[in-house]
Amino acid sequence: MLNDELRANISQLLTNTSFEEGGEWPTLTLGADELLPLALRLRDDDALFFNYLFCLTCIDWKTHLTMVYHLTSTKYRHSLVLKVKLDRDKPAVESLSFVWRTAEFHEREVYELFGVDFIHHPDLRLLILPDGWEGKNPLRKDFEDPINMIRL
Repeated sequence: MLNDELRANISQLLTNTSFEEGGEWPTLTLGADELLPLALRLRDDDALFFNYLFCLTCIDWKTHLTMVYHLTSTKYRHSLVLKVKLDRDKPAVESLSFVWRTAEFHEREVYELFGVDFIHHPDLRLLILPDGWEGKNPLRKDFEDPINMIRL
């Protein structure tokens, strides 16, 4: 499916949708409350069949955080990017680990490195960092490590 066709199909699912221009893949920005219902529709709609979440990450913009989800259809070979803006002080979004199992480890990584709370995650705990690093979020731009003198 071509990107224009993909945009048209998704625009039918969400009436007040706007896509970012200029990227390799169609990119859609939505609210945190819209993420889970859209993810289920993208996975379950036979015409779209986004059955694989291949990347999930977070960006710290100093004023807010943005979750970025890269989806693909192994059947149709089309891709889509979803972006969700989160409050920097209490970043929280619904877990997609029940939609795509690959999200489980990606979400744990973002949880420990950026402090995003993934609501209803089955096992939200540190993945890489040792005990004692809970809540330190070393990839946030306000992170300071006085021992190693790291300041971002």
